[in-house]
Amino acid sequence: MVDGPVVTVRGEAYREVDPEVARFTVTALARDRDREAALTRLAERAAAVRVLLDSSESSIDRRETGDLRVRPETRRSGERIVAWHGSVVTTVTVSDFTALGELMLRLADQDQVEVAGPWWSLRPDSPTYRQARHDAITDALQRAREYAAALGAQVTELIELADEGGTGQPMMARMAFDAGGAAAGGQPELELDPQPQGVHAAVRARFTISRPVLS
Repeated sequence: MVDGPVVTVRGEAYREVDPEVARFTVTALARDRDREAALTRLAERAAAVRVLLDSSESSIDRRETGDLRVRPETRRSGERIVAWHGSVVTTVTVSDFTALGELMLRLADQDQVEVAGPWWSLRPDSPTYRQARHDAITDALQRAREYAAALGAQVTELIELADEGGTGQPMMARMAFDAGGAAAGGQPELELDPQPQGVHAAVRARFTISRPVLS
């Protein structure tokens, strides 16, 4: 049982920091009237993507291959197969942003390859999340003290502290091709603007306070 007056407050914190990692996807595609031919082309193009990624291994933190799809294309009327489509997706994670644009362009230059992204984010164990939570607790305590001071009282004890969650949203990059290099016969350049990541934390806290001075 709580003895004495209680004040309940909500503490919040918002931090905006640079991203720590970027992810993008590379999709190898193939289409042919013959199923075996389509599968062979898909395997060859996926292998070419793998070779290119192998050559850039020092710039890559992680890569995962998944979402393999092979499907028939049929005529609108009936089930007659007119072609086979195949695709395989590789997700690439990098933290070396200086090599990111060049790597994406090299992959996009492969035959029948689609590149999407990047998506910027923080690492799951980023200290930014912990700092935001600490700041939210500090904010809650400061608010409680301000309410208590307005009543001529002081915060005396913490009764309850609850995490009300927070957010940290991955964000898409702004991408721009520099055509100047290509026009001059050089390699095209891809400029990437890493977008700051917003991290929000919130807590609910209950404190006991000394007897207010209301007179």
